[in-house]
Amino acid sequence: MARNNETILNLLSEAPWWFSVVVAGVAFLVLRYVLPGISGDNLVLKAVTRAAPVVAPWVSLVLLIPAPISFYHSWRKRKLLDSRKDLESIRSLGWKEFEELVGEAYRRQGYTVRENAGAGPDGGVDLVLNKDGKMFLVQCKQWRSWKIGVKVVREMYGLLTAKHAHGAIIITSGMFTQEAKNFATGKPIDLVEGKQLADLVGSVQKNAVPSSLNPSPIEDLTTKLCPKCGAEMVLKTARQGKYAGSKFWSCSKFPNCRGLLPVKNGDE
Repeated sequence: MARNNETILNLLSEAPWWFSVVVAGVAFLVLRYVLPGISGDNLVLKAVTRAAPVVAPWVSLVLLIPAPISFYHSWRKRKLLDSRKDLESIRSLGWKEFEELVGEAYRRQGYTVRENAGAGPDGGVDLVLNKDGKMFLVQCKQWRSWKIGVKVVREMYGLLTAKHAHGAIIITSGMFTQEAKNFATGKPIDLVEGKQLADLVGSVQKNAVPSSLNPSPIEDLTTKLCPKCGAEMVLKTARQGKYAGSKFWSCSKFPNCRGLLPVKNGDE
């Protein structure tokens, strides 16, 4: 997948920090010891072989520049993921941090993650995952208030087919419409909503407790999302009418949104 301004230094900055060290070491050995041993009558080749030992240290030094940059970014992404405490802290992230959070979560699951380094979407694909020879396309939608509609899922399905990927994943901190879920049914597309994302992040956090023993540290069992707009619900008590004194879940965006949910056992 081609991207703008893709250079060797950009690629090394995205790779693990030690990869820059290896590349720099190989470049030094080739320039310092291999090329000078090549002989020939070509004047250009002779000039290159004579100059190679001189430039070897400088080329290696340039190739080492991405190493500390890569190390810092890796440390920052690890800290970003481990510092999330609940779904709301995930929703508070900017769009770029949201993509980095998702990428780090899958990286900890053993995937090789390639991020879109540009300032905007790369054809609708924010992350490319690879594992066991299979490629997955990921689109991150940090929509807090509105549900993700079927149009987004259709477009992702088209990209999946065009790029011959094994599957696609669309992740949001909110929710998907029922039409979007219906379209994805039976297709190699996973729709990950806010609660599922919180579970995923919690399961790969540092010192995470297995979910079979205890709830994920990021999991908030009392969190309710509005069925109309995806915003967080608030527990209220009816003050008048025939249901006076009864409790119910009301959208936090009331009166702009009038989404309601009944109270079930264990909600209070």
